[in-house]
Amino acid sequence: MLGIVMFGLIGYTQLPVSDLPNVDYPVISVRANLAGASPETMASAVATPLEKQFTTIAGLDAMTSVSALGSTTITLQFTLNRDIDAAAQDVQAAIAQTRCASCRRASCRRRTRSRTRPTRRSCSSR
Repeated sequence: MLGIVMFGLIGYTQLPVSDLPNVDYPVISVRANLAGASPETMASAVATPLEKQFTTIAGLDAMTSVSALGSTTITLQFTLNRDIDAAAQDVQAAIAQTRCASCRRASCRRRTRSRTRPTRRSCSSR
C-alpha cells in the first residue's frame, strides 16, 4: 500500500502542467488575387474594402492582412465561443457585399445597348 502511494506521489510530481493551455482559436483565411497588381494596389483596392466589411462580423477578435504582388491574404481570428461555420457564412456574405460595392464603384451597373432594348448588368455573388 505504501508503495502505491509513493509511486502515485512521484508520478504526480512528474506530470507536466502548463500555466496557459494550448488553445486553437477559430481562424478563417481569405485570399484574393489580382494578376499584376502592385502590393499597394492590392492593399488599397482589395484588402481595405474587405477589412471594412469584416469588422462588422460578430465575434471577430483579431484581423491581419498581408498584401504582395498580385495577392492579398486576410486572416480573421474569432473568439472561442464563435461557431466557425456561422463565421464562414458571415465572411462569405461580407465578401459578396464588398464585391457588389466595388462593382458599383467600377460602373458595373452601366447600361449596354442591344438591338431590342437596353439591358442592365449587375453584380452577382458567385
